[in-house]
Amino acid sequence: MMAEEKEKPAPGRRTAVAMRYDVEKDKAPLILASGRGAVADEILRIADENKIPLYENVGLANMLAKLEIDTEIPPQLYVLVAEVLFFVYKLDKMAEKREKLIRRVKEEQ
Repeated sequence: MMAEEKEKPAPGRRTAVAMRYDVEKDKAPLILASGRGAVADEILRIADENKIPLYENVGLANMLAKLEIDTEIPPQLYVLVAEVLFFVYKLDKMAEKREKLIRRVKEEQ
């Protein structure tokens, strides 16, 4: 999930893009949703509700928002999107460590 927030755009000017990448199913990341204004706000609300992390990059969000829904990102954007995937990977690893720590603390009690 990506959001345009760092530059604090004027109301109704935000851009949000939702992506999916399943290594076992997808050849490349897919655009699931994108929009500006109220649609972006709804994408961000759903992401927040489902605890989906946000990666903020205004330029990338604007480029991805130009793509059609349910299409793979083009090879020209692989390097930029790899940064997003690495960000999500790091968050997943941190969550795994936190869960292990919580289990260990509960076992010691």
